[in-house]
Amino acid sequence: MPINAMNAENINPLGIHHPKNVAFIGDYLPRQCGIATFTADLYQSYRHFIPEANPIVVSVNDTPGGYTYPDEVRYEFYQHCQESYEKAAEFLNTKNVEVVCLQHEYGIFGGPAGTYILRLLENLTAPVVTTFHTILKNPDQYQLEVLRNIADLSARVVCMSEKGKEFLLTIYDIPEEKIDLIPHGIPDMPFVDPHFYKDHFGMEGRQMLLTFGLLSPNKGIENVIRALPRIVEQFPDVVYMVLGATHPNLVRDQGETYRESLQKLADECGVAGHVQFNNRFVDLPDLLEYLGAADIYITPYLNPAQITSGTLSYAFGCGKAVVSTPYWHAEELLSEGRGVLVPFGSSEAIADSILNLLRDENLRHTMRKKGYMMGRDMIWERVIRRYADAFSQAHLRVSRPEAPPEAANQDWFSLPAVCTDHLFRLTDDTGIAQHARFHLPHYEEGYCTDDNARALVLTLMLDTGHSADRNLSGLTDTYAAFLNHAYSPAHRQFRNFMGYDRRWLEDIGSEDSTGRAIWALGTCIGRSRDQNLITWAMGLLENVLPHTAVMTSPRAWAFVLLGISEYRKRFSNDRLVKTIQQQLLDNLMHIFTVTATEEWPWFEEILSYDNAKLPHALLLSENQAMIEAGLTSLRWLMALQTAETGYFQPIGCQGFYRKGEDRAYYDQQPIEAYSTVSACLAAYELTGDEDWYRKAASVFNWFVGQNALRQSLFDPQTGGCRDGLHIDRVNKNQGAESTLSYLLALTELHLVRKQLAGTSQLSSNIL
Repeated sequence: MPINAMNAENINPLGIHHPKNVAFIGDYLPRQCGIATFTADLYQSYRHFIPEANPIVVSVNDTPGGYTYPDEVRYEFYQHCQESYEKAAEFLNTKNVEVVCLQHEYGIFGGPAGTYILRLLENLTAPVVTTFHTILKNPDQYQLEVLRNIADLSARVVCMSEKGKEFLLTIYDIPEEKIDLIPHGIPDMPFVDPHFYKDHFGMEGRQMLLTFGLLSPNKGIENVIRALPRIVEQFPDVVYMVLGATHPNLVRDQGETYRESLQKLADECGVAGHVQFNNRFVDLPDLLEYLGAADIYITPYLNPAQITSGTLSYAFGCGKAVVSTPYWHAEELLSEGRGVLVPFGSSEAIADSILNLLRDENLRHTMRKKGYMMGRDMIWERVIRRYADAFSQAHLRVSRPEAPPEAANQDWFSLPAVCTDHLFRLTDDTGIAQHARFHLPHYEEGYCTDDNARALVLTLMLDTGHSADRNLSGLTDTYAAFLNHAYSPAHRQFRNFMGYDRRWLEDIGSEDSTGRAIWALGTCIGRSRDQNLITWAMGLLENVLPHTAVMTSPRAWAFVLLGISEYRKRFSNDRLVKTIQQQLLDNLMHIFTVTATEEWPWFEEILSYDNAKLPHALLLSENQAMIEAGLTSLRWLMALQTAETGYFQPIGCQGFYRKGEDRAYYDQQPIEAYSTVSACLAAYELTGDEDWYRKAASVFNWFVGQNALRQSLFDPQTGGCRDGLHIDRVNKNQGAESTLSYLLALTELHLVRKQLAGTSQLSSNIL
């Protein structure tokens, strides 16, 4: 499936667009927490490495007052306030966020096992990608259910180790196809000799052992201190650096009792001069210097149940020789000679391993190199692209079902009511504004004849149906006045684009815009009950219609033929009009005869825009050969634009479909759905074949969610229609062409239903 118009720098190797507007949820710096550091690294990496990315952060606070956050934190909510979770979701929904990336750790969210976070996820409209930082082997019932529910509410989930993936599959029953295994990211640090940095810390000529991270009793640092006497006896220049602030929760509950107990233990063991405590939360540049100076990194943790260690990832990936207890993440990273594992709580084993590494420089450097080489896949530049791929897949997974509902299972007679709220919103006393930003008219881009012609056709159709909507006649006059002003007597054509200052931006518009204007004029004559409007349209049509003989655009011919068909509902025997009609039908039939083959029964060697208008125009003829050509080409077009599972899949405007080349699937435009609905209804009225009615209804359902993304383009809140279907999302702007396409398709279906319901022409099985 080709993607014909994407920024190449913002596409992954699979050809999937990387979302730009991503929100990261977690705790955040300056809060002292490993998750806060990780969330900050994710944000900074996404902003730096993904072109044109515009990420934001939503931070969870452990205190009501929060923190002095940097600018990227756009919203914050309090851990223990349930209502604040819903407000955070509401904020993200209004920010047009494409993907939400949640950092999950049970302890940073409120409620039993952090259940409050479910309220936020349940209220989000964007797909969620969740990174699980803790995956327990023996969860209690609350922990099990919370993680499962989070996974259910997430389009994709991320774990950082094979063990974590194993647990997600076997304990939490998460489908394998939903899981991304992405390692913990690390900074990209050169492979350097530790002596390069030692003078920064007054460590010249000394061996430096390092442990860093928030200090707490489960870190097992006392076991390294107990190992030091043997180490110092043989290497008297050894220094053990304990880098990191005491965990804020421990300080709150116990003060610095644990750190003081370690200092006392160092005194008792006679190694106080060989242990340095640096009681601060270090930033990344300082941390890299400490890591650079270290000869051996030690993680002497006491508990095997640690699925991920950011500190280990940093040290390992930066090329440090590592001695560690065999908690889960360490077992995985340090296998195959990439580190040394020692039993939990064994000071003797720690001493033996460190002494062995200090004695054997070749062994130490071989271990360093193995870790560093594996760590190249863990640097943030590579890790964040895997996250970006997961974000893209989240869009596709959420929005692209394997089997959308089959057309045959739908109740095609059930149609929504016609709502013209957005039509009025886009229209001022000049005409209908061409574009919108979300639902608001974007006046900067002015008006165009194309849209005012479509809008005039719509109001006339609604008036034909005796709509009770408010002041439609006023809208009709506004659109007619725009076309009256757009006409250029000198060129006998219509101008198209007008600025918001009411100045025309061109002397003459396209042939298509003139064709659409003629379609609207013919509809005025054929459908209006206002004699003044009919007389006005008649005079203008007589001025412009003869010019159509020199037009070369097949779509312009088709629009003119639609207008003539409407005109002849009132005046069927106008010889001038019949002559022009025949000429244009002959033109259209000629290009079909010249171009069409059995494999490509079409009018041109490209399928581009408003495609169904071409066969539609032939269906309005009274010539059987032309009608058959119209039906043949429309059947082929419908087959080409119907996905295997039955939903409408129009030719995308980003590249179209040239004969012999790959077709474009995106961006899918509402105008294609409308023109196809209209053509299928014309085929139904002509042939009486109920399958054409079903096809029209099936195509209409593209607007309301039966499409490749399974998302509605119609916005019931505004009455507008969104501007198209991208590969990974709906374009949320609600411009004139899109809204008119939706309203025209719906109105035509209503009119056909009204004409045929209750008669023998429309059987009960499709009512």
